[in-house]
Amino acid sequence: MHFPLASLLLLVVVGSLYTEAEGRAFFVFGDSLVDSGNNNYLATTARADAPPYGIDYPTHQPTGRFSNGLNIPDIISESIGEESVLPYLNPELRGDKLLNGANFASAGVGILNDTGAQFVNIIRMPQQLQCFKKYQQRVSERFGVAKMKQLVNEALILISAGGNDFVNNYYLVRNSARSRQYAIQDYVPYILSEYEKILMRIYEMGGRNVLVTGTGPLGCVPAEIAQRSPNGSCAGELQRAAALYNPQLVQMITQLNKKIGLTTNVFYAVNSYRMNIDFITNPHAYGFVTSKIACCGQGPYNGIGPCTALSNLCKNRRNYAFWDPFHPCERANRYIVKQILSGTTEYMHHGNLTTILAANNAS
Repeated sequence: MHFPLASLLLLVVVGSLYTEAEGRAFFVFGDSLVDSGNNNYLATTARADAPPYGIDYPTHQPTGRFSNGLNIPDIISESIGEESVLPYLNPELRGDKLLNGANFASAGVGILNDTGAQFVNIIRMPQQLQCFKKYQQRVSERFGVAKMKQLVNEALILISAGGNDFVNNYYLVRNSARSRQYAIQDYVPYILSEYEKILMRIYEMGGRNVLVTGTGPLGCVPAEIAQRSPNGSCAGELQRAAALYNPQLVQMITQLNKKIGLTTNVFYAVNSYRMNIDFITNPHAYGFVTSKIACCGQGPYNGIGPCTALSNLCKNRRNYAFWDPFHPCERANRYIVKQILSGTTEYMHHGNLTTILAANNAS
């Protein structure tokens, strides 16, 4: 395979940045897009701990990731030369492994506490932050307070939240409690005001390099096409919600960085919508056969119900942009992470991961 000279130079520069960044801790907060198995330890229906989940994971076993293989945090860790961080509830997270960071994410959660109520036992955002506090206490006790503060200040942090506040709250049922309480144009600023409080708490707890994902094209996932679209196109209502939410999220993050007033940004907005819409609108250009039909599921577009051992399962996972009714496959996740690493301002607001690491290493 031949690479243009410019591409080779980029690979060399990026590789050197990641080599310098070895030992950087990684913390993950949020929902099923980034949960690496915390829900395995909870009595909840929001689980991915049974086949065929994990069919393409290195062990070929389900791990609690909502993917056929690796998820976004795994691929970020891989890209910066680190091991995947363990779920916070995993008993193996102890000793020196604490220095790698931890994943606090829990499938089903949203920005709001009532989001995902149907899943019962999940680690809601205030609890995830409480787990982060307990993690810091554990590191302080073992390695000292100064080491803990340095670890957290230099760490990379990823947070994925917001999609469930629409899919599993506002639009979950017709005339939901939240939709009766707020018109959609009022609901978006409300959840963003609550999100700002969460992000500020992460900053107060020492976070200085925080990637904040927007929502993907909510109406274009197989589940919503199956349930809400009469002709196979993206569901309009959810698409309008995403179109309202994502630009206002960027505005909120921009203002939050100004409010904090440091010489470098703390929060970086990940344009998940744009990353996903690329392969959704033109799957063939990214090596997929379809972006409408899930690899694993049942009903129209394989979009109804969960992915289970009894579901339809595609023969060639590489052909499908979506693994299950809601979640991208590993190949799609790799494209998303590629844009997080080196994407232009169309994909990453306030800087991409390469520029973040370069700024950290220079300081």
